Amino acid sequence: MSKPVCAVVGVGPGNGTALARRFSRAGYAVALLARSTGFSEELAAELGDARAYGCDASRPDSVEQAFSRIVQEMGEIDALVYNAGSGTWGSVEEIDAETFEMSWRVNTLGSLVAVQKVAPAMKRKGSGNIIFIGATASRRGGAKTAAFASAKAAQRSLAESMARHLWPEGIHVALVIIDGFVDLPKTREQMPDKEDSFFVRPEDLAETTFGLTRQPRSAWSFEIEARPFGEAW
Repeated sequence: MSKPVCAVVGVGPGNGTALARRFSRAGYAVALLARSTGFSEELAAELGDARAYGCDASRPDSVEQAFSRIVQEMGEIDALVYNAGSGTWGSVEEIDAETFEMSWRVNTLGSLVAVQKVAPAMKRKGSGNIIFIGATASRRGGAKTAAFASAKAAQRSLAESMARHLWPEGIHVALVIIDGFVDLPKTREQMPDKEDSFFVRPEDLAETTFGLTRQPRSAWSFEIEARPFGEAW
């Protein structure tokens, strides 16, 4: 029996890597999607039953081509984790239209196209998992998050619409809201005085995310939060 396939969109050091490793440990063959494949090819070799695919989440044609290749080479996708979408900072007076549009393209348009590519097969099976990695910026617009907050808010609304449409088909659509700073070398460098407990560990986020795929259907969650205890909320 062939392995189930998980596609992780947005694979780099940090959350993407941790998510890929967690699904791989659970017995999935993992498709690693990233704009460039240097890092993801090394990770694929480490994981074994994994493949790296170049994919620019801001371009619908790139997303469509990547997912078509995955299905052809690995099989139909059973789980999609959409992790693409790094922060873009600036006030409404500081950002430009191109920055605003690119943030929306990566966070929202890319997620739409990815789901459109996996949903038909999931509907035929009557099962599947689609998980978005979101942010608390989707709930409030900070002065410096004019582009990022609006893009994440659009993604959150889109995910909720997808959940209402696809849950009856047996497809669990869910959103993980990250509230905190992810434990990465760059964040450690920026905040050297913070203790380990201040940060969201990618491995722990991956565990929380994977847990969504094991929820019983009669008690599915749509939105959960990943927050270290020291984060103010």
